[in-house]
Amino acid sequence: MTPPLSMKVLLGSAAALVVLAGAGGYGLARLTAKPASTAAPADARKVLYWYDPMVPAQHFDKPGKSPFMDMQLVAKYADEVTATGPAPGVSIDPSATQNLGMRLATAEEGMLTGGLTATGTVDFNQRDVAVVQARSGGFVQRVYGRAPGDVITAGAPLADLLVPEWGGAQAEYLAVRRTGDAALTAAARQRLRLLGMPDGVVAGLDHDGRPRTTITITAPLGGVVSKLDVRAGMTVATGQTLAEINGLSKVWITAAVPEAQGGQLRQGQSVSVTLAAYPGETLRGTVQAVLPQVQGDSRTLQARVELPNRDGRLKPGMFATVAFDGGRQAALLVPSEAVIRTGARNVVMLAVEGGRFQAVEVRTGREAGGQTEILQGLSPGQKVVASGQFLVDSEASLAGLQVRPLPPPSPPMPSDMMTMAKPMTPARSMAPAKPALFEATGRVEQIGQSSVTLSHGPVPALGWPPMTMAFRADPMLLKGLKVGDQVSFGFDQPPAGATVRRIAKTGGAQ
Repeated sequence: MTPPLSMKVLLGSAAALVVLAGAGGYGLARLTAKPASTAAPADARKVLYWYDPMVPAQHFDKPGKSPFMDMQLVAKYADEVTATGPAPGVSIDPSATQNLGMRLATAEEGMLTGGLTATGTVDFNQRDVAVVQARSGGFVQRVYGRAPGDVITAGAPLADLLVPEWGGAQAEYLAVRRTGDAALTAAARQRLRLLGMPDGVVAGLDHDGRPRTTITITAPLGGVVSKLDVRAGMTVATGQTLAEINGLSKVWITAAVPEAQGGQLRQGQSVSVTLAAYPGETLRGTVQAVLPQVQGDSRTLQARVELPNRDGRLKPGMFATVAFDGGRQAALLVPSEAVIRTGARNVVMLAVEGGRFQAVEVRTGREAGGQTEILQGLSPGQKVVASGQFLVDSEASLAGLQVRPLPPPSPPMPSDMMTMAKPMTPARSMAPAKPALFEATGRVEQIGQSSVTLSHGPVPALGWPPMTMAFRADPMLLKGLKVGDQVSFGFDQPPAGATVRRIAKTGGAQ
């Protein structure tokens, strides 16, 4: 049944009240929740200003997009600035360091072994070589089946040589000997020796009086036949080389030592040699010589080690590992993995106060056992990043931070003053670094009164990607330039911002 009109009115009013009450409650809830959501935590970091990392000298009072290039401004917090200026180094998000497993190591005084290890090969002993030559001209009647590479013993026959000239000389000698004249006999015997006749042949002639015109050429020492130039039926001349033999009683180990470690080599130094062919066996030897010339292709010094080879187990061409003995010396050590080697210099990431990191140039020395000697740039007790240092290095490059350089070398002291000088504590102050000049190429987009906007390529030294940005520049440098010119330029990063110091056209306008 249809409700009366008065009942419809009452139901409509009640629904309206419910809607209004709900809306009022929702609004009340929003009003009461808003202060709680916008309230700043009590320990929030205080922002001093915002800045563009590419132009750090320009400050802004609110966040937003940089007017210099298409990127957001970065906040500079109060805890990043000390009483004397910006805190040194760069700060890394603790969560990033934890995720990357960043590990710190302490620069400590320790003992570094002076030994080094190098690879080498077994070579022939070039001091133990015999050259077999024909003492007289003749004909090869027989060869004994030798070939290059054969290992033979001393006295092994190589070939039979017929020397017709010896027949007449021996007959004359026998005739003179029958005269009984001792002087003439001695002179005739000497003539036989001058013809190249061995003493054994002369002695046999004296013994039985029978001429011998064929001689057997034998090996004067045992070893490897490295060269053999004698064949049956060939004619040989006096002094012609028939064979060469390399002895095997001693061999050389030629070790290739990197040029940077060549200062640790010395003649007479003891070494331990292990060979891949005989694992677990160690041979002892000494450095016979350090060759005076560096190998140009590999930049290595050649150290020659001589080893006995009584049983002939050491074969030329074998691979060997040579460990050079050396004493232990005290040194300031850091893990080798902590050193970033750029080619131009060596850098470590130093952990400073406030959880910040600073790039520091160091001078390194020897390296052994995963430790590197630090000669200059660090002090004992300082902590460096041993794992994850490339993250810190990239952050420092993006922030435009310069590497703390090494102090300049002290001028040499005159010899007459060195005897009067007293030991002094090394000064910790360092000369200010000369601003680095970074090179790039690009295109002129806009020219101002004392600025130029360039679309440039990447700058690897700073870790910059290709971008378009404004540079400060001397108006004199900008004369003759116009929009669209392709240029090469060099710039530095003083506190006032990136400044062009050199600029030149490389092509026409586009």
